[in-house]
Amino acid sequence: MNLSFGRRLAALLALLCPLSAFAGLYEERGYALLASYTGESAFLVDGGQRRGSAYAGQFFVGAEADAGRPFGWTGAKLKLYVASRHGDNLAIDEIGNSVSVQEIWGAQTERLANLTIEQRLFDNRLTVEAGRTVANIHFLGSELCSYFQTNSACGNPTFVFRTSGFTYWPVSSWGGYAKAFITPQVYVHAGVFEVNPLQARDNQHGLNWGIADATGVIAPLAIGYRSTASTARLPAFYEIGGWRDTSRYLDPLRDDSGNAAILSGQPYASRSERSGLFARFEQQLTRPDRMSPRGLVVFGAALWGTSGELSQDRFLELGFVQKGTFAGRPLDSLAFVINRQRYSGAALENLRLQRAALGGGDGPAQDQYLMELSYGVQLTQLLRVAPNLHYIIHPDGFSAPTRTRNLDDALVVGLRVDLSLTPAIEAISH
Repeated sequence: MNLSFGRRLAALLALLCPLSAFAGLYEERGYALLASYTGESAFLVDGGQRRGSAYAGQFFVGAEADAGRPFGWTGAKLKLYVASRHGDNLAIDEIGNSVSVQEIWGAQTERLANLTIEQRLFDNRLTVEAGRTVANIHFLGSELCSYFQTNSACGNPTFVFRTSGFTYWPVSSWGGYAKAFITPQVYVHAGVFEVNPLQARDNQHGLNWGIADATGVIAPLAIGYRSTASTARLPAFYEIGGWRDTSRYLDPLRDDSGNAAILSGQPYASRSERSGLFARFEQQLTRPDRMSPRGLVVFGAALWGTSGELSQDRFLELGFVQKGTFAGRPLDSLAFVINRQRYSGAALENLRLQRAALGGGDGPAQDQYLMELSYGVQLTQLLRVAPNLHYIIHPDGFSAPTRTRNLDDALVVGLRVDLSLTPAIEAISH
């Protein structure tokens, strides 16, 4: 860790100090500290551009405090999260495709990822949260993410980032949401988030709160049904929704005159206004023991664009997670996911023209298929490791701009390591 890195991280962590006056566990004394480290290794053993390996990691610290304790603000919670990321991206450097097999890669520096106030009202049936935050921890996320390493499924379906200004962890900007439960299981969820590309630069650390560089906002909306292990024998989650994005973006093919920008030599045209829809589900199919999380969960998602000049047309995903594998291994898991990303005609034509200009002749494939098979081993209360295997059919080649031919299908071996430090902090606080 260099000196400037340490100073900046120390400055961010110093924000935790005022909260430390309320030290103790959140449930007991209105305060909790959170910390974890995730490391993801990936090795390209066949296909892609060239053999190689990459490692990416994230250190996370956070604090949550009951605002009612010091301020008498009933139902309010203060949330502060800081992330520090480092490492390399196998997809860009070795495979040549635009979708990472290391979901922890992106915004590789230390950042203030979240500083919000959450307010619960009407017996917890309405939740409102606002401040410096990101859209993807509130919308289109899932706890099943922790069982995978691929960024095609983990975190959020990548389609939403390729076709909108959907803000992502840990690049925070102004935003907020409201979530209202109409019944104990049925809810409506809506939000608005500032789109500010400046925040994603490596020299930004989440402390620039100006809006001069904002290019618009994205507004997601969802209606869903969710049951839990305490309310249903087989918990389920179903959700439909969409988004409208007013931010500026570049046309994937044409310049302002309507010609292919790669041929005219003119800049790609600046556009605004995009929208999309989604539907997704998670359904537990087996539950041998109501007192444990063991069981088989299937999940899926479909996303498609409805307006704008998009680089992708649609996204489909299907997978399963078996929680608890063998007798005596209730916390181990077996997980598999496959998704199909269909690229738009405009994006494929731009890539074809780019290759032709370099003397190439291969027409890019319309669909990219990404798969991951993962087995998670809970070694201790704090440590979990998950060897994983990825197979990518028709890598898209968008991260290999000088290549003139299609990439070979890629086989990747990975290893995800999750170290939870929160239990250790809780033990110390006692």
